[in-house]
This record gives sequence, C-alpha cells and structure tokens, in this order.
Amino acid sequence: MTAAIAASASAVADPGTVVEALNPTDGPSSIENEADEHRCVPHLLDVLRDACARTQNRPDAYVIACFGDPGLDEARELLDAPVLGIAQAAMHGAALLAGTFSVVTSMSATVPRGWQLAKAYTPNACQGVYACDIPVLRIDSDPATIEPIADLCAHALRADGSRSIVLGCAAMARFAEPLSQRLGVPVIDGVAAATRLAEALTPLSPR
Repeated sequence: MTAAIAASASAVADPGTVVEALNPTDGPSSIENEADEHRCVPHLLDVLRDACARTQNRPDAYVIACFGDPGLDEARELLDAPVLGIAQAAMHGAALLAGTFSVVTSMSATVPRGWQLAKAYTPNACQGVYACDIPVLRIDSDPATIEPIADLCAHALRADGSRSIVLGCAAMARFAEPLSQRLGVPVIDGVAAATRLAEALTPLSPR
C-alpha cells in the first residue's frame, strides 16, 4: 500500500519532484479506528524526525497519507516545512472545486473522525460521510472493490445533493479517476490533492 501511495503521488507530481513514501516499522498495519490512529502517531513522528534530521536529501514538504490526519498538529510543531494531511487537502480541494462534497470512507468506525475533520476544515461544505465497510488492506489489494465503492458514491451524491466526492482512504487513490468518469463529478483523492498542495506551498516556506 505504501508503494501504491507513492505511485499515486508520483503520477500527479511535477517532473522535478522526488516522492519518497515511508511507513513506520512499528504500529498498526492499517488504520481503521480511533485506537489505531493513537497507536500510529508516536511511530509516525519518529519517521518524520529521522527525515528532518538528514544532512542530505532532506524533504522540502511532508504528506501524512492517512485520512484521519493523525499527528498532523504535532508534526507541524515538530517540522519547519509544510506538512499536509490528506483529509484536509482533499476537503479543501473539493470545497474550492465544487462547493459541496460527500465523503466515502472505509470502515464505519472512521465515520465520526471524518465528520470531526469536516466540521473543523470545511464546516459548510461536507454533506455526508459514508462507510463502505471494506477493510483498508482489502481495498488496496482487490481492484474489484471499486464496484461497491462506486455504488456507495452514487448513493451519497443522490442522498446529499452534493457536487463532488472525497475518497476517505488512501487505498482508494487509484479509483479517483475512473470513479470521476463514471459518476460525472469531481472525485478527490487526498494523496493527489496533498501532493499538489505541498508543491504549491513549498516555495512559500521560509526555509
């Protein structure tokens, strides 16, 4: 899944941008609830500290590629470069692009966090948060999961009257383009949105 996230980021990055995808060696294998988020943060921050301490190939920006944006505030306090969370990037992108959006995420346990972030980031834009209840690692490994996810996206658009979809899981990144073509609305993947925003913000950083 880490390699797939790297591929999704590289696909939208400028030719001169080097994308490096890292995953902590400790912590949960995937993040599907609040407890997983809390468990992952110390290990995530260790990875960021190591990257920041490099004397060569030090990153110019960082993307936390989990839709719960775990450790985002702590990372911003720790680092002197732009730090993007994929939920924040995707929600702001959808709000700017389409005005309103519905979130389609993985497990039902993540729905409260989706609402919490939506109300914090874009309080008037999010119309609904829906879970397909397919585990993250299955979404990553099984291309056929696009079918139930597409059905849920279509239901969300009808039920909410929203104008776009935010995909609430990094494992769904590769589905954004085919879903957008199928549904006829913008389908925003946070990995792509955060990558492009990181590139835009890096020149504004005082480093």
